[in-house]
Amino acid sequence: MSPHSGVTELETLSAERPVLRADARLNRERILIAAREAFVEQGADVPLEEIAARAGVGIATLYRRFPDRRALQRAVALDVLGRIAVEARAAIDEEPDGFSALIRYMRRALSLQVSAVVPALLGAVELEDESFQAIRTESASFLQQIIERADAEGTLRPGISFGDIALLLVRLSRPLPGPIERALDMEMAQRHLSMLIDGLRAERATGDLPGAGLTLDMLRSLPGEPVDPQG
Repeated sequence: MSPHSGVTELETLSAERPVLRADARLNRERILIAAREAFVEQGADVPLEEIAARAGVGIATLYRRFPDRRALQRAVALDVLGRIAVEARAAIDEEPDGFSALIRYMRRALSLQVSAVVPALLGAVELEDESFQAIRTESASFLQQIIERADAEGTLRPGISFGDIALLLVRLSRPLPGPIERALDMEMAQRHLSMLIDGLRAERATGDLPGAGLTLDMLRSLPGEPVDPQG
């Protein structure tokens, strides 16, 4: 569905969530953020006790919100995909041009670590179920709109594909090896993204890119689908 007409899949999913008290919503938010970071750093099997400690809640509180590991993993994946869909739609609606929208989208996707958390949970969550398919399709369509807009305006380097943006974000989202603090890791990721942004500008292009860019359909056809197609 178009982001500018009717009720989107994202809004439908949000409406289906139960209404929680303010304190319960805050605890749920803390748990989701802590779990997102822990899954990226340590994998899908990180102890739930560690996630609860990161979130500043007791393990009983975690289990009240999420009855088991699978439920938490699913909620984290849906949450991060929903958040980046919101960010993509806001970039389309609020930015003056396609390239500005693309930069905004990439910075927010990197901050949310969407391109790291979804691959970390592959095999642990069913990405093919109806809820995931709906939000992934909607999010991917927003990013495709942003790319096409920047390309039509002549501000995006010729030949840049959906797959180029998605895979750039995957590479930048993975934590650096070694005992590097998360804040420094995220700071460096944003710094490196700034370097790459210049390479995406049409006026900075100095030649043809090697190889062929991957389209959304090509990404989805890869064995095991190693990256989430929305980027």
